[in-house]
Amino acid sequence: MRDMSEAAAERSSADGGECGRRGRPAAGTDPAKRRQILMGADRVFSAMGFDAASMNDITREAGVSKGTLYVYFATKEDLFSALIEEKRREHVEDVFKLIDDDPDVRTTLLRFGAAFARFLTSDWTLRAQRIVLGVTERMPEIGRGFYTEGPGRCRPILADYLRRMTERGLLAVDDAAFAAAQFTELCQTNLVRPRLYRAIDTAPSDAEIAYVIGKAVEMFLAAYGRPAGAPSG
Repeated sequence: MRDMSEAAAERSSADGGECGRRGRPAAGTDPAKRRQILMGADRVFSAMGFDAASMNDITREAGVSKGTLYVYFATKEDLFSALIEEKRREHVEDVFKLIDDDPDVRTTLLRFGAAFARFLTSDWTLRAQRIVLGVTERMPEIGRGFYTEGPGRCRPILADYLRRMTERGLLAVDDAAFAAAQFTELCQTNLVRPRLYRAIDTAPSDAEIAYVIGKAVEMFLAAYGRPAGAPSG
């Protein structure tokens, strides 16, 4: 009975009916309902993986009708992509904020690198990567979307910072995009792949992350740092 009434309410709102006129969000636009669905989908995908999960599983876990689910997300692929975007906004944006115009390049890279490594080694990120790797061969658009919203967004922001610091004479970077890719790869050394493939099941400690990021910054500045007093340009 709840499912029928919920679906009817969605249809009434979509048609501009009485519920819509009284201020109820139009069908597919209620942020609380959308988040309810995404959180249910997160639990299902985490437990079952992408292929085994069905829209029926997600409706049960999220506590919504199937009609309501399809008002918000037309396909399972759309739902998974939206979930990735939601998690990016929750976690990755905070990492981006650590890259600013601070002229202390070493401190900025240490701060950013540690936050980046913690995000990459978080349980959710690793589960999502395993799911994506399992379906990308058949559905490359899933893999492209995951990459675009992760490294594809992170590296240009870091590259812009490296470019600005080079213009100010604090770094000697000739290819900022390539240097940003190098640094983000250095930040993953011995941290990500062992956990991704379940060779190690425990998250790295703060001390382990600090060691890896310290070495990454040391190597990066050895290649691109400008000695004190060196002329710029």
